[in-house]
Amino acid sequence: MPGTIESRLAELGVTLPDAPAPAANYVPTVKVGDIVYVSGQISQNENGLIVGKLGAGISVEDGAAAARTCAISLLAQVKAACDGDLDRLVRVVKLTGFVNSTADFTQQPQVINGASDFLVEALGDAGRHARSAVSAAALPLGVAVEIEGIFQVG
Repeated sequence: MPGTIESRLAELGVTLPDAPAPAANYVPTVKVGDIVYVSGQISQNENGLIVGKLGAGISVEDGAAAARTCAISLLAQVKAACDGDLDRLVRVVKLTGFVNSTADFTQQPQVINGASDFLVEALGDAGRHARSAVSAAALPLGVAVEIEGIFQVG
């Protein structure tokens, strides 16, 4: 039976995927006390990786949609770290968003808003967080966005 958070996600038309497996020699999450650190989650959906460079063919709106997929993967990782009980999530503490963008692209915050807005929509005040949004000349596998997160759990 889905919990409160997953019921809210269902209302938004979102079903959490299985937590993505790490692509190299690291773990997807580390829990220290009531804090869960989630490794960077790359932009991907049911059709595969979302690749490209902002400022060179990908619109801010498409970048924000890519960032939203990262946020969904972050929640999937938190759920896995909480033994399948996403309702143990107390709040989103901080996101660090990396945007694959050209040197003259300056709208990284608007791209990462795709993740931030989704988390607030899904979690209410518990989704409000501190944040950084930075440019990257390239990201793994050519993805458009990668986001890491810090979460408080109960």
